[in-house]
Amino acid sequence: MCEDSHGGLGRRALFVTGAAAALTLGHVSFASAADGDQESRTVRGTLPPGSPDFVYVPVEVPAGVRELKVAYTYDRPSVPAGTTGNALDIGVFDDRGTELGGRGFRGWSGGARTGFFLRADDATPGYLPGPVREGTWHIALGPYTVAPQGLSYELTITLTYGEPGETARPVYPPERAKGRGRSWYRGDCHLHSWYSDGRRTPAEIGELARAAGLDFINSSEHNTHAAHAHWADVAGDDLLVLLGEEITTRNGHVVALGTDPGTFVDWRYRARDNRFGRFARQIRRAGGLVVPAHPHATCVGCHWKFGFGEADAIEVWNGPYTPDDEMALADWDSMLVASVRDDRDWIPAMGGSDAHRSPDAVGSPQTVVLADDLTREAVQEGIRAGRSYIAESARVALSFRASGGRGEHAGIGERLTVGRDTPVTVRLEVTGAPRCTVRLVTDQGVLHTSGPLPVSGSGVVEWRTTPSYAAYVRAELRHEAAAGPLPGPLAAFTNPIFLGRQ
Repeated sequence: MCEDSHGGLGRRALFVTGAAAALTLGHVSFASAADGDQESRTVRGTLPPGSPDFVYVPVEVPAGVRELKVAYTYDRPSVPAGTTGNALDIGVFDDRGTELGGRGFRGWSGGARTGFFLRADDATPGYLPGPVREGTWHIALGPYTVAPQGLSYELTITLTYGEPGETARPVYPPERAKGRGRSWYRGDCHLHSWYSDGRRTPAEIGELARAAGLDFINSSEHNTHAAHAHWADVAGDDLLVLLGEEITTRNGHVVALGTDPGTFVDWRYRARDNRFGRFARQIRRAGGLVVPAHPHATCVGCHWKFGFGEADAIEVWNGPYTPDDEMALADWDSMLVASVRDDRDWIPAMGGSDAHRSPDAVGSPQTVVLADDLTREAVQEGIRAGRSYIAESARVALSFRASGGRGEHAGIGERLTVGRDTPVTVRLEVTGAPRCTVRLVTDQGVLHTSGPLPVSGSGVVEWRTTPSYAAYVRAELRHEAAAGPLPGPLAAFTNPIFLGRQ
């Protein structure tokens, strides 16, 4: 049910798109007014449990509007333990419509704000400045969870009339920083600012990234690209800023890493809709990488259900290391085994902080990539090739190589091409990991475990094997376990080195 302060508004139409159904309510209309005037409409409604993923409130915007402003509230009743309460997201689409693909997209703040405004020269963070054109706009409501009692909401829509102002031409960060030529570069590709549900400004994130020893970062706001034009002043010779988005569907999240400036990727679908492939291809056409994020996270809608056939890499370690990450690591290792067994391509692992606000640590963990230079293209190529390891901080540095008896050698993400029974020496050099234990993991499981490294944090571990015994080998650095036989949390881990002929 839905009504406004000037009379009833009935439910108008129901559009079903697989699991991601959308409900369109009755129109809200405004009359034209003089410059400087304001008009408001209040819309109230109740959404029952089992509501569609998205509810659209059409707003008829007349000519001469300078600013659109929306405020909203909804009830949060007490619910028994284990029962979902109410959570209502919000965004807006302009006169170009709500069709999947986002041509009319003008902003999304999820549940991070109680309202928004937009006009030609400014907008709430997460929303895109631009003219408020005449036509049918749509307030998008996303009932993320609905309590058994239902979700009652109230929208107040205010139009201000007048001259529209000018929209500034966006300026984006450069695709190149100074760099050190071919080298190991440290980055954090999963970060949130106040342009979605974070609390830090881009400038604050840039300062923290530099303090964490990072060379590159990626803008990854939830379901909006509105931050892209606000990173140019943060980037510099010492910090490459890539642009992207965290596409936050109801069946898992995926980071678009390093897309073209201004790229928006829609999120309004579920796994059963069979639409993810379309948007994965869009990410790649825009020059980005497709990276499923925290695939085993337990938050509502976070568990990854789209499969990994479209993935360029997988975020195995997300923020402080938890049992969810341990599950993701084990799952990823099983995928490595399958790639060897089936003689097919493998998917590299990476990590990201997913930092939103204090005390979330930017750059913990960080992905350390061997790249030809500090450029968007070179960093992406290093990640795609798996020439990387993941470390809890800039204090941890690794060198990991395998060598044969005739001078053959290979590093992380590479293949040592030798015969099946050729002796192979695997060597790991470590700094910055005091009292950590090294585990060497292969397709046969953990085949070597070292004693604790000295308190200096530096050490060397060597192990000998053959390709017939180990089709790949990767390294894990583990902190001491708190109790019991389980391994301690990670300090770092590498992508694999493959052994033998393809």
